[in-house]
Amino acid sequence: MKIKSLLAQEILDSRGNPTIECVTTLEDGSIGWAAIPSGASTGKYEAVELRDSDPKRFNGSGVLKAVENVNTKILSAVAGLDAEDHKKLDQTMIELDGTENKANLGANAILSVSLSVA
Repeated sequence: MKIKSLLAQEILDSRGNPTIECVTTLEDGSIGWAAIPSGASTGKYEAVELRDSDPKRFNGSGVLKAVENVNTKILSAVAGLDAEDHKKLDQTMIELDGTENKANLGANAILSVSLSVA
């Protein structure tokens, strides 16, 4: 079944940190949902969580930019893909991002979509 829509929003995780929730709807009306944890590790080889850096919102830790990436750029790239071809879904998002550490779209944006389709 093909991916019809994605809808992401900013939520708070169990530690009160902003993170992403994503709902995926398939063409047959089935729905997948995922709320991902915010990352706690910050090693130099870690995938990058996209944060807003707006000191007025959650001391710069908001994820509205990553949410927007899911709802626009990622949706445009994955709408119509077969939800059962997870390798193609993930590869499409990785190629769209274009960085080794997922800094453009945000690892948080990519993970939320990947898990909500799984």
